[in-house]
Amino acid sequence: MFINLSRRYKTKKMKTIQQSFSVAFQYPVLFTQQLFSPENLTLSQMFPTSEQQGKPKIVFVIDEGVAHCHPALSGQIATYFQHHSQHVELYGEPLIIPGGEASKNDSRHLQTLLQLIEKQGVDRHSYLAAIGGGAVLDLAGFAAAIAHRGIRLIRIPTTVLSQNDSGVGVKNSINYFGKKNFLGTFAPPFAVINDSQFLNTLDDRDWRGGIAEAIKVALIKDKAFFEDICENAEALRQRKMPPMESLIHRCAELHVQHISSGDPFEMGSSRPLDFGHWAAHKLEQMTSYQLRHGEAVAIGIALDVTYSYLKQLISEEELQKVMQLMEALQLKIFVPELLQEKEGTLEVLRGLDEFREHLGGELTIMLLQTLGKGKEVHQIDRNLMKEAIKQLKKFQGIKA
Repeated sequence: MFINLSRRYKTKKMKTIQQSFSVAFQYPVLFTQQLFSPENLTLSQMFPTSEQQGKPKIVFVIDEGVAHCHPALSGQIATYFQHHSQHVELYGEPLIIPGGEASKNDSRHLQTLLQLIEKQGVDRHSYLAAIGGGAVLDLAGFAAAIAHRGIRLIRIPTTVLSQNDSGVGVKNSINYFGKKNFLGTFAPPFAVINDSQFLNTLDDRDWRGGIAEAIKVALIKDKAFFEDICENAEALRQRKMPPMESLIHRCAELHVQHISSGDPFEMGSSRPLDFGHWAAHKLEQMTSYQLRHGEAVAIGIALDVTYSYLKQLISEEELQKVMQLMEALQLKIFVPELLQEKEGTLEVLRGLDEFREHLGGELTIMLLQTLGKGKEVHQIDRNLMKEAIKQLKKFQGIKA
């Protein structure tokens, strides 16, 4: 016998179930020297002990450039965990992967890292520790976020840029479809440990380029910090460690304060910490990543500061102060690719559309209102931006 149940339920209106919950995130950003000296307890003391769960596992991935500059590093890690085996168990040899954007451009490196996690039985109570520059940390963070829907990540940044900016945040990504950071997650790390000793082996390009991210955050958030960078420009260029440690600490502090103050997972269209980045990301792509991120950011900052001046948002004196700092730090503010055309249009200006696409919503660009204070706009005068590019060429002293 057929029973028609539809009439019974037609008049019954289903009520909407509305879900709402919040999750508190917290993680330390620690500063030390000689992290893997057995006497240094910074790392060993962060592992919680539980008799029910037993000792957690930890596996390491190391930036190839770091491994080359620190050939004893793998042995130091093994010795360290032999001394501190009561806290955590080290599994296997560290995985060495290429550094720089090469690690994010080739998805095979992601596959290799996921295979390591699977082979060593790394679970959600285990740890993946990544030692390297921002690109390797991005890759490792992405792998940690998608394996088992999230395993614990310890970031150990080794460059100025990753210690003061990218390594202390909550973003992880790889490049895909030829676009920077097309695939990614927002996943806070378990901890970040900055060891200033790693900075000693950086080449000059990476030492100076990382300072650009500090200039960025100082210009939009802290005039006193900007003035401090100007005052210490010569010492920073000469690779004096005390002013660099101070710069990294303040920049990281401003970065984490911003993350916790509003939109940590960038659900809106605003992304103030990407001041200067719309052009930087495009220039990296246009130069096949021969231009390093910090170098591209320096150019992007100079471009948007010059545009801010042409829009009469800042004074000529403020503009000159930024340009003089770039010169003192020997940071380039112009490359020929800025004038490269494609289909009758400056190719770099396509970065505006790609930047909006990456955020979604309306175009939101951070400009400079005064030293230490940013101003968001939603439209860019492309002809005026072309004039800003020409001004950068003059500032750099390049003849037509």
